Amino acid sequence: MTAFAANAALLLIDLQAGIHHPRLGRRNNPEAELRMGELLAAWRQGGRPVVHVRHLSRTADSVFWPGQSGCEFQPSFTPLASETVFDKHVPDVFANSGLERWLHARAINELVIAGVITNNSVESSARSAGNLGFDVVVVEDACFTFEQRDLQGRLWPAEDVHALSLSNLALDYARILRTEQVLASYAAQVSR
Repeated sequence: MTAFAANAALLLIDLQAGIHHPRLGRRNNPEAELRMGELLAAWRQGGRPVVHVRHLSRTADSVFWPGQSGCEFQPSFTPLASETVFDKHVPDVFANSGLERWLHARAINELVIAGVITNNSVESSARSAGNLGFDVVVVEDACFTFEQRDLQGRLWPAEDVHALSLSNLALDYARILRTEQVLASYAAQVSR
């Protein structure tokens, strides 16, 4: 595996309190937050750029509706003063947020993406990043999603929804890696 550039950015998507609301249903990857925390610790230790994405919903009954506790960052993922926060109102963080311009201004070409929801904000943002020419890695065990009904009413397990979303991304938009692979590549570069 190729080592990441010294300025590869870690993009943490929608790690807000509302994502744990029971009404969202059963999720996969119960240890995803641990993996996200490992990535965040490595990026912070290495002084690499960390970008936090916060969803500010336009729908009043959303778990991410501004002004209520669900919109706040989870305590473990509270941004440091030196870290950047981008707000979004739609699943894709690149839509009208200024993120693309911010990355280009810092000559950042590589993005490591973790967060929620795999088949929504993670997939949407990774697709845009790939289409815009960024080298994108989505960390599959540092993302999760929820069970979902299709248009015929069939309930799909969260594991299947997650796997299909990652398969879509792997076609043209991103490399799909596990946390251990990302950290091993990161450690190999740091030890040089």
